Amino acid sequence: MTRGDDTVERAADKLEEASQSAAARGGVAAKAADELAADAAFLRKLKPSLIAARIRGDAPTDAKPGATPAAPSAPQLTRGNGGGAKPNGGRNPIVVVAAALAVGVLLAKVIDWRGHAHPKL
Repeated sequence: MTRGDDTVERAADKLEEASQSAAARGGVAAKAADELAADAAFLRKLKPSLIAARIRGDAPTDAKPGATPAAPSAPQLTRGNGGGAKPNGGRNPIVVVAAALAVGVLLAKVIDWRGHAHPKL
């Protein structure tokens, strides 16, 4: 086991202990116990060595043969690429900032020019 695997395993053990203590307390904490136990099981699947093996394609999976994974309850992908440049092109942000600066300077000049027409006494 690598150091990262040990760290993930210790964190999963702590989550499992928290799950067991929450289940023993009862009440609202008992409702969270199932989620904490599921989180511990999921965290164990995130060991760096297992991830690397999955990338290579030779990792064992914990799924039963023939079992279909549960589909997410909502779409996981959004349109676009996460807030970067627009996929359909869009305007260049530098051009937008330059245009706003030019309009601001022009507006300031107009306001200043009109201020000379009506001086304060």
